[in-house]
Amino acid sequence: MTSSLHDRLNVALLGLALLGLVSGLAFWLVAQPDFAMIAWTAGVVPVLAALSVEIVRSLSKGEVGLDIVAALSMSAALLFSETLAAAVIALMYSGGTFLESFAQGRARREMSDLLSRVPRTATRHRNGALDEVPLDDIAPGDLLLVRHGDVAPVDGTVESPRAMLDQSALTGESMPVRLEHGQDVMSGSTNAGEAFDLRVTLRANDSTYAGIVRLVEAAQKSKAPMARLADRWSLLFLAVTLALATAAWWFTGDPIRAVAVLVVATPCPLILAVPVALVAGLSRAAHFGVLIKGAKPLEALARIKTLILDKTGTLTGGRPQIVSINRYGDMSDDEMLYFAAALDQASKHPIAQAIVAAAQARGTALPVPRNVVEAPGEGVAGTVDGRSVVVGGAGFVAAQAGVADPEGAVIEAGSVVVSLAVDGKLMGNLVMADALRAGTADLLAGLRKLGIARILLATGDRRAVAEAVTEGLALDAVRADLTPDQKVLLVLTEHKNGPVMMVGDGVNDAPALAAADIGVAMGARGAAASAEAADVVLLVDHLDRLLTGIEVAQRSRRIALESVAAGIGLSVLGMIAAAFGYLTPVQGALLQEVIDVAVILNALRALRIVPGQTSQAAGSPADATVSRLPRPKSTAA
Repeated sequence: MTSSLHDRLNVALLGLALLGLVSGLAFWLVAQPDFAMIAWTAGVVPVLAALSVEIVRSLSKGEVGLDIVAALSMSAALLFSETLAAAVIALMYSGGTFLESFAQGRARREMSDLLSRVPRTATRHRNGALDEVPLDDIAPGDLLLVRHGDVAPVDGTVESPRAMLDQSALTGESMPVRLEHGQDVMSGSTNAGEAFDLRVTLRANDSTYAGIVRLVEAAQKSKAPMARLADRWSLLFLAVTLALATAAWWFTGDPIRAVAVLVVATPCPLILAVPVALVAGLSRAAHFGVLIKGAKPLEALARIKTLILDKTGTLTGGRPQIVSINRYGDMSDDEMLYFAAALDQASKHPIAQAIVAAAQARGTALPVPRNVVEAPGEGVAGTVDGRSVVVGGAGFVAAQAGVADPEGAVIEAGSVVVSLAVDGKLMGNLVMADALRAGTADLLAGLRKLGIARILLATGDRRAVAEAVTEGLALDAVRADLTPDQKVLLVLTEHKNGPVMMVGDGVNDAPALAAADIGVAMGARGAAASAEAADVVLLVDHLDRLLTGIEVAQRSRRIALESVAAGIGLSVLGMIAAAFGYLTPVQGALLQEVIDVAVILNALRALRIVPGQTSQAAGSPADATVSRLPRPKSTAA
């Protein structure tokens, strides 16, 4: 049965139960008790019939739930002529079922918003005209027009001079992101500025957004261990309910007390609170750009005790940055960066592009270099503002400029030196490194507060590099020179200390991510293998989202447990009161409905979770303002 048909059936049963109860009360008020009983019975029978069919289906799958109690209570009430109580039970049960469906739909709102944003067509440039084509017809290399308000249908790069994109539905970032020509566009982002051209890099099925949609659909179908545990608890609760009802009838000889006991136990908050709270947690995490692949990983995330971090692209940004500038001449840091970046515009080397990006981030206007000659892998020579400039390795620059290669400063492990000469004079070095993400120390401290007892670094890089990068961080261990299978062995070894979470972003991390209790892939545009193997995908390249995901998971699980404890406790007290004759069947039905409503509303508190840490704690968005970018350290010779 489809979800929409099931919802319509719930509404119809609720309407019939309400009509039967109200019409019966009307007959009772005009002194027509026989017609009142007929009306009440007529409202109960459809609900009882539908419930019986559902019970048979569950039993055929080997599932035993508390719906049996609801069926027993309605049947017993009808059998002993407590038709008003039966009508109230039918109304409360159908109302509770409707309320549960509504609550779960409300809890899935964030995920449903993701699914509803999937575009069906795209506007493609072809032979000087624009054609509206299905997504499946789009191929890499096509040029698309993305109008204001449109959703980027596939992954690509900005072909226009610039674009303004709203990525809030994917990452939780409230401010639009400004992208320049050639920068990557994540499918699912909304164009918040003027229309721009998008050069397609991946087909629709291979793009970021399609992968996210697949993960969301899988998450919605999942079932957590806590929910399975609740199913087992329900069997114990069913046994307790039947024992209390039988004892009340046996020792008092009053079957109405047994009916009252059954009524109070219908339906049990145990089967309502857990799925609502966990689905709400999944929805809330998705709102902050943390995609958790189901209720099972959400619950496991709440119990993590050991964290293993990859280095490149995880603990570090994965992109070279200027960490210091060594000056040999009278040129300032800004002037050195100006000439180096201007010439490096002509090179596609990652180091050259990193220098250009650093200058652009400071708002530096770069002129077009002239007479450029590049030696691949060594450096670039050319003219900038009429001055002869050479940028590259120390030996290359010294040879091109005709100067001696001076003894530079001692460079830390993992760093790369880029030399600069202007007009035949060596001006200094730009020291590049894959720097630690800003705020990492605060992030690790926050993880400790959330109960992470052990934090380790696992990298395939050299030990000297790993130790240099992590100097001053409160790590429990640094494991370097690891192959992918050695990372897996490390994960398995750490299991003795409790549930393990592994965070990585590369293909070589995929085996370790799969071996961990929780694997976390960095960034929706990371390696497909790591995202596929992971249980959690951070949709934005901010490591601090770990804090958000763990906190949402822990608080969602806590809310589920609180709801179960409170609901079961109140239900048991109500059953005891009914067994001793303090509650009639009608009063018991009303009391149980109050308990159910309270439990569901409490479970929905997970939708209002606001993590204590913000996304600024451990790294800034790529479009951060210039004022927030650190300037490199300089060392005058």
